[in-house]
Amino acid sequence: MDHLFTPYELKDLKLKNRVVMPPMCQYSVTNKDGIATDWHYNHYVSRAIGGTGLIIIEMTDVEPDGRISDYDLGIWSDDHIAPLAKIVEACHAYGAKVGIQIAHAGRKAEDAEVPVAPSAIPFGPESKTPRELTTVEVKEMVEKFRLGVERAVKAGFDVIELHGAHGYLIHQFHSPLSNQRTDEYGKDVTLFGREVIRAAKSVMPEEMPLIMRISAREYVQGGYGIEESLRFSKAYQEAGADIFHISTGGEGSIGVGPIAMNDKPGSHAAYQVPFARTIKHQLNVPVIAVGRLDEPALADAVIGNEDADLVAVGRGMLRNPYWTLEAAHQLHKQTDVPRQYQFGFPKWNK
Repeated sequence: MDHLFTPYELKDLKLKNRVVMPPMCQYSVTNKDGIATDWHYNHYVSRAIGGTGLIIIEMTDVEPDGRISDYDLGIWSDDHIAPLAKIVEACHAYGAKVGIQIAHAGRKAEDAEVPVAPSAIPFGPESKTPRELTTVEVKEMVEKFRLGVERAVKAGFDVIELHGAHGYLIHQFHSPLSNQRTDEYGKDVTLFGREVIRAAKSVMPEEMPLIMRISAREYVQGGYGIEESLRFSKAYQEAGADIFHISTGGEGSIGVGPIAMNDKPGSHAAYQVPFARTIKHQLNVPVIAVGRLDEPALADAVIGNEDADLVAVGRGMLRNPYWTLEAAHQLHKQTDVPRQYQFGFPKWNK
């Protein structure tokens, strides 16, 4: 029976356990140049020391105006490669594998003078109105993603994640709330995402997996649900996505218009797991479950019940970089504990 501390393997990605640190923006690039800092190094390496199997570095953007804020990481220049490579190398030394989330914020780029988007529709009443990308510019954006992924491969990452969730650019293309185009990218709302996937795969090693993060359901009037997300996920799977990271929401302000469920999203533990389970079993594809899975027994059950292949723990790891070691201790599972910390885990102090 698989559990949270069984190894996992897909293509060349070999993980010592099923615990994932999901991307969480740190807004800590003090020079506003997109270059990773000492904060990022210490933040991620501490989670590697803490036993995490897979660390996914936060949303890293393919152009300056693609950042949520000017304090976000970037990957639009070769200057970004070496600082990221330093983080990857250090995490590898402690047995963790490392991914990176490649993205563009689209209309949610708060510090861009004029954000860009599939259509000139603002995110909310207080948001800037974006400029609609021309068809040529959309194709140029695909190339920017390709170049970003190419730089990530040069930095030594083990896996690439594309951010197609939470109302950012790829999500904006496949959402009816934000894509009202009349060109090819409006007639086929998966076209942009599929082209980005194929561009990414063209510069990735053949056996390196590609993760696509999606929002499986939108919580606003006119938004899509699980049936629609199954359809666009199938299109992304056929284009080359190997793993899906299943989240929800992000397109449109929650609470604007009727919410398409009885209670507010995120009001209970494991609220997104049913979406992960549905996509995993209907598409026969590996998935990462995320969303209030901080309790070790719950995270373990998600794996044991075959609801997901990997479990992402976000807030729990913000509170405790050694969440994985503590989870193993609570679950009475064997895992590697750094020699220097073994007195804290007497069961393994031999």
